[in-house]
Amino acid sequence: MKDLFFLLVCTLFSISVSAQSYIGAWERYHTSDEGENLKSVVIFADGYLAIATFNADTGKFISTDGGTWKLEGDTMTETIEFDTNNPERVGTEISFQVTINDSVISIVGEDMDMKRIDHGTPGKLQGAWLMSGRIRDGKEQTRDASGPRKTMKILSGTRFQWIAYNTETKQFMGTGGGTYTTIDGTYKEHIEFFSRDDSKAGISLSFDYSLVDGNWHHKGLSSKGDPIHEIWSIRN
Repeated sequence: MKDLFFLLVCTLFSISVSAQSYIGAWERYHTSDEGENLKSVVIFADGYLAIATFNADTGKFISTDGGTWKLEGDTMTETIEFDTNNPERVGTEISFQVTINDSVISIVGEDMDMKRIDHGTPGKLQGAWLMSGRIRDGKEQTRDASGPRKTMKILSGTRFQWIAYNTETKQFMGTGGGTYTTIDGTYKEHIEFFSRDDSKAGISLSFDYSLVDGNWHHKGLSSKGDPIHEIWSIRN
């Protein structure tokens, strides 16, 4: 019995370590059928992932999908929450075999090798966050983050992506992403793609940020120049 218990603990520990090793950001450069130079970036947070593909030269948005993920042995299972190419897949599960080392993640049987960008550091906001409120005219306005309509921002140590979507209607409302830093209370984004306006690719935006009772307060000017004070809660 003790030997069986020890084996079980070792197995669970191995799965946990293996799952943790995926946390961070990974990238892949490839070419479309039309000859476009494309870049795909996947961000893994604890239990959540998002992948986006865009033109590596112009920043033109191509597609995104993602949702929740879990790992059992070498089999990864994803429950899809948004998919711009195949919205009918929202709510379904897909499973595939994966292999990983410290620098490359691969999907078995697919030409899908992705190289590691980071391990979830050095940025201080690594994780999956949901928009849970705003402050307007000094008053906090809360938002139910448990409903089907979500705005999620997922960050590794150097990369970010936000996605607005509805798991009930399978509607996708928009996304954007790129690189970020957190230095001396300033959160700075460099936008590499923005589905609503490709011309925003290449610009940088700076915001004040702070963590208050575990919530991320995000304050500054939007890409349109409008003042914002958003509140984000870590997704459990």
